[in-house]
Formats: sequence, structure tokens, C-alpha cells
Amino acid sequence: MANSPTKEQLEAVRVHERYPRSAEYDPEWTHRNSVGSQCLWLTESLTQKMDLRPGQRVLDLGCGKAISSVFLAREFGVEVWAVDLRADPTGNLDVITEAGVGERVFPLRADARSLPFGRGFFDAAISVNAYFIFGTDDFYTPSYFAPLLRPGAEVGLINPGLLREYDGEIPAHVKPYWLEHVIAYHSPEWWRRHMERTGLFDVVLSDALDDGDGITIWRRWADAVAGDDTLIAGDRGQNITFVRTILRRREK
Repeated sequence: MANSPTKEQLEAVRVHERYPRSAEYDPEWTHRNSVGSQCLWLTESLTQKMDLRPGQRVLDLGCGKAISSVFLAREFGVEVWAVDLRADPTGNLDVITEAGVGERVFPLRADARSLPFGRGFFDAAISVNAYFIFGTDDFYTPSYFAPLLRPGAEVGLINPGLLREYDGEIPAHVKPYWLEHVIAYHSPEWWRRHMERTGLFDVVLSDALDDGDGITIWRRWADAVAGDDTLIAGDRGQNITFVRTILRRREK
């Protein structure tokens, strides 16, 4: 990622016609605290399909530098537990306090498989750019994640993914990244089946973000502030995108 993007570069990753709430945030702050892509655009893409209400308890799983948590608290008045294994919770607290939501966002370092919350504690959950790291394990969702959600709770997941599963030979531009992370990228249909087969969720939506707009988000970020991204440049919009999945915890 470029250390000192210009004002014009930052502006290019502030405004997006489909994510008006995100455009209200300082682009330098968003750039400094985003991990991997424009985190606020991705978060807003989830909240557009969810019904978040003031006072709800929300889990932000794999929160990175917690700006997704700040966004949830400021835009929807919810209480957010900002959980990440690798991020420094003290640093995240500084981000949260600076944003003026210290009374509603609580940073925590914890492993996704050892979350210190009671059964049914959360009214909703999101995970931005993180669930694919641990959630593709068949046992993870039913054993570690679903029990934390009350019946009827909404879940929004957005992960780097594929328009369709690779069948046969892996493309040459993907091979250098395959075992690093792309092996865990999956299609909307894959995520739908993966969650439905637990029997614990109704899948409200599973799609490639706006029919391929995910690649636009990724490429805009790479072109403006992230430097040369050879995976995205080599793909040319053929198959790599962001996959959005909206779930509702079943009553029984």
C-alpha cells in the first residue's frame, strides 16, 4: 500500500455512487485504517441489506482496525464488540475513541474459535474480509459462531470470492496466490450451500457484489492507493470479486 497517497488518490476511494454513507468519512482516515480494500464500502454493502436498529448488540468478527465497527455505531446506533485476533485492541480503542463512539464500541483480541460470549448474546453480526479465513471449515459455523446469535439474528458476511468455482486447471495469474489465500475464495452458490447445510440459517442473499462491482471496488483501491495488485490486474474482472452473504438465524 502506498505510504502517502495524494489528495486525488484518496478522493478516488472516498466517493462511490452506491455507498453514500461512506463518502462522509475522512478519506485519509479510511485509507489509514482499511485492511485490504475500502472497508467502509464493503461494510455499507452489508448494512444496505440488513435491518440494524439502535441498541442492538452486534459482533464485528475479524474487525481489523475497527473502522467497520465505528461505522456501525455511528450510522445505526448499535453497540459493537470489535473482535480480532491480530489487531491491537489498544490501537483500536484509540481509533474508536477518536471517532467519538467509545461508549458503544468495545475492542477485544480473541480467536474466532474461542469467543468469550454467552449463548445468544448477539442480535446481529458482520464479518468484513475475514470469515473466509476460518469460516470455510465445516465445523466452524455450527460449533463456534451460530451459538452466539439469538434466534432471528441477522448476519452479514463479505469475503473475497469468485463468480464461479474454478473447475480444472487453476489460471496462471492465480497460481502464485493459490495456497496463500485464493484457495479459500468461493462463489455465491458455494457460500449459500455451505450455510444452508448447517440447518441453522436461512440464506436471505448470496451474491457477487452488484454483479461484478466488487472487482470495481477492488481495482479502484488498487489503482488509487494500494499499488500494483498483480492478482487483480491479471484477472481483469473475469472471476475474482467480493461475495456478499446475508443470513438469518433460524428460530429452531
